Amino acid sequence: MPNNPIPASASNPADAFTRLLTVLDTLRTQCPWDKKQTMETLRHLTIEETYELSDAILEGDLDEIKKELGDVMMHLVFYSRIASETNDFNITDVLNGVCDKLVNRHPHIYGDVEVQNEEDVKRNWEQIKLKEGNKSVLAGVPSSLPALVKAARIQEKARGVGFDWEDKNQVWEKVEEELQEFKAEFNVADHTAIDIEKAESEFGDVLFSLINYARFININPENALEKTNKKFIKRFQYLESKAKENGKALADMTLSEMDVYWNEAKQL
Repeated sequence: MPNNPIPASASNPADAFTRLLTVLDTLRTQCPWDKKQTMETLRHLTIEETYELSDAILEGDLDEIKKELGDVMMHLVFYSRIASETNDFNITDVLNGVCDKLVNRHPHIYGDVEVQNEEDVKRNWEQIKLKEGNKSVLAGVPSSLPALVKAARIQEKARGVGFDWEDKNQVWEKVEEELQEFKAEFNVADHTAIDIEKAESEFGDVLFSLINYARFININPENALEKTNKKFIKRFQYLESKAKENGKALADMTLSEMDVYWNEAKQL
């Protein structure tokens, strides 16, 4: 096994990036695991790293964010290194490409276009993308996005070309309308059989309208739901730990008994 010198830590961004390129090149040519990787084998690992970065951001853990950013950046360099082996593109092409795109889509910075606010910037961005060859404003929304994130992105894209409600009161009226339609399909007050397919469709409309309203009041629905998930997990795990301390199993406890610990968790 070759004994390679360890590249020294860098003191500036350019040298630090060069250090990463050097390390990746060495690993790609000498490490048995790194040699075997393809874009396809890295794909699921990249998704995992992205979610880990997302978790760190929601937790506000800056040390963890720094670490996860490094992991994501390493993956991006790795993909570019693999592509360079077949002469399809390299890291220089990738970096020049994104710089060219940013310059082209910010004519208010690098050109003579005037904007009044961020909405003008978003509108210009979408119009420029169409001029670049996109067949639809929604073409840039990945089909594999989770449904909640996808709904938010679809709405943002449509807003970018002016297809949107005028004010949040209209959006809330739509939420209430969709809730009533859902209740009509799935009324908990009676016990008649419901059409699950219709109820599912109406429930989707309720979620879509709520996501729309969240956008109007500057709430990120994905972040909001994930924070609620984390809150529930924390409280439920407290409930589990307190039950265990008292020699009880959750399956043997009544809901009233569990509520005592749940309310304690809420106070914490």
